[in-house]
Amino acid sequence: MTAERKIGNPLALAVLVLLQERPMHAYEMVTTLREREKQDSINIKYGSLYTVVRALHREGLIEEAGTTRSGRRPERTVYALTDRGRREIRDWLRELIGEPHHEFPRFVAGLSLLPALPPEEAVELLERRAERVAERLDAYRARMAETRALGVADLHLIEDDYRIAVGQAEVEWIRRLVAALRSGAFAGMDEWRAHHRRPAGRAAGRPGEAG
Repeated sequence: MTAERKIGNPLALAVLVLLQERPMHAYEMVTTLREREKQDSINIKYGSLYTVVRALHREGLIEEAGTTRSGRRPERTVYALTDRGRREIRDWLRELIGEPHHEFPRFVAGLSLLPALPPEEAVELLERRAERVAERLDAYRARMAETRALGVADLHLIEDDYRIAVGQAEVEWIRRLVAALRSGAFAGMDEWRAHHRRPAGRAAGRPGEAG
């Protein structure tokens, strides 16, 4: 089992990777991450970044490398990566890429409690989700095409490629589920419908057990 990290925010790892390229101040870090559209993969907030930078500095993963000033703006502290920070990048990425981690996606949480909704409404919501995910996939595909046209290598588009693969699988799965629900081939439909025909307040099994 991987030991718990003192700093587990993925934004911290993004900062370390940026500083592997060159020393930067905090504002340049967040600007660079947004220019590279990393906000789709990592929750980037300007205030949070300063907290992350302080934590990384406290743990000896980065160090102050001087200050810089632009016009009348206050001086900004420039940070550089330490040897310990370089080791942390490799260890952290090995864990993220190589070790599966149990997560709690919102959609899975909703599916686990789906029988609390009437079957007809569940079908409508699932169809709506499939349409919206498909629209998002079209946007990712368009962005990838535009970026490739600028000469950007596939290595730098890997997040969108993964999102498209996962999203396409989700859309196909939802459509199969909807087809089974509409045709009545989905096991447990009778119990599910019976659960929602009961008068309000009447004792019944837990909604999550309808199917």
